[in-house]
Amino acid sequence: MIKLGILDQSHIGEGKTASDALRETTLLAQEADKLGYSRYWVSEHHASKALAHSSPEILIAHLAAATAKIRLGSGGIMLPHYSAYKVAENFRLLEALHPGRIDLGLGRAPGGMPLATRALQENKFVDINQYPQQVRDLTGYLHQAMPPEHPFARLHASPSIPTAPELWLLGSSDESAKIAARQGAAYAFAQFFGVPGGESAMQYYHEHFQPSILNDRPRTLAAVLAICADSEEEANMLATSTDLFFLRLELGLELNTFPSFESAMDYPYTEADLERIRIRRQRRIVGTPGQVKSKLLEISELYKTDELLVVTPTHDFEARLKSYRLLATEFGLYS
Repeated sequence: MIKLGILDQSHIGEGKTASDALRETTLLAQEADKLGYSRYWVSEHHASKALAHSSPEILIAHLAAATAKIRLGSGGIMLPHYSAYKVAENFRLLEALHPGRIDLGLGRAPGGMPLATRALQENKFVDINQYPQQVRDLTGYLHQAMPPEHPFARLHASPSIPTAPELWLLGSSDESAKIAARQGAAYAFAQFFGVPGGESAMQYYHEHFQPSILNDRPRTLAAVLAICADSEEEANMLATSTDLFFLRLELGLELNTFPSFESAMDYPYTEADLERIRIRRQRRIVGTPGQVKSKLLEISELYKTDELLVVTPTHDFEARLKSYRLLATEFGLYS
């Protein structure tokens, strides 16, 4: 049986505020909890006026307190910016507050433009090649399993707890799949980025997975962009805002808010813009509940995974809620 979760980037809709977006995120997490979704992950983005959160760990604490059973996690923490020790402390505290409900998703990407990266890493030497060692260190802190020869082998990551958050490595290329396989971590592929290579990354991960303290078998999921409505026409209408937002992002012209349907329809697209949108749409799922379910099952089979995270960026929050409700009904998630 396929499991469905949610990835939320908390877009700030045109005409709305960051507080509005965060309130919508909370309401959606509560609804997802009731509907039977497996996980609810929030992302880390810096210096973006159109996205409402930059600190997943703070938002996770809020959402976990506002829900009952759904797993809450980061999609993800951009580890090269930070100390593995401090990330371990943050997520051990979250796990202590909400045992068995916390996921720690890690990424290598900066999560923002170069200026934000410079500010985050001010007065700090960062070597991206040290990311695999950071993951090993973080694993050691979370499971109290530092190698005896490690310079911080005797260091305790507070608080002391009998459980650990699930650790996932996130990626959109083979590189993260290779690291996850070598370290026995769970692996999540960002299919919604629209880049090819997910099938080969998943295949590599499964073929080269090495059991570890984290997992004794491979564990995977894929994050997919999907918009569901009662009719194809309505779903395509909702998706026009998504088309414009990601088009501008791809062109380096980020919008200050997530555009409304009216703004998306009034935008002066060039032929090149429309071709970009057409190509991107091929890797997104837009349609009726039956159509969306069919496509999600295809991706599940193609990527050899039994779990998907669905990201549904729409300007209209009620339409977004309805999209997730329709999917929950179509997949029979209610428990």
